[in-house]
Amino acid sequence: MSEEKNWISFRVKPEEYNLIRDQFEKTTCRKLSEYARKVLLNKPVIIKYRNQTADDFLAEMVQLKNELNHIGNNFNQAVKKLHTLDTIPEIKYWLIVNEAVKKNFTDKVEEIKNHMNELYELWSQK
Repeated sequence: MSEEKNWISFRVKPEEYNLIRDQFEKTTCRKLSEYARKVLLNKPVIIKYRNQTADDFLAEMVQLKNELNHIGNNFNQAVKKLHTLDTIPEIKYWLIVNEAVKKNFTDKVEEIKNHMNELYELWSQK
């Protein structure tokens, strides 16, 4: 019923292991043993291609998205507070206090636009 499996084991020097590990991490193989089997049996190994520019851009966009979410949450809380205000002086005070939230939001949107333009310029040159 179950297929009998044979073991192959061998020792490598630390620098050889590091080299093998580095090569393995560049592939789509999930386990080092899978990678080793493919290499030893001359089967194709799929290498991951990473675009460092895109990776850097994505990391920045994730950070900016999180910041925008935070600003959005603050804005929603401020608007809820605005709906509870009854008098004109309270509303005027709310407008003054929340000017910083508005500025922070517009600054972040401008930062995103700048990053998008930089990326467009970089990619359109290729």
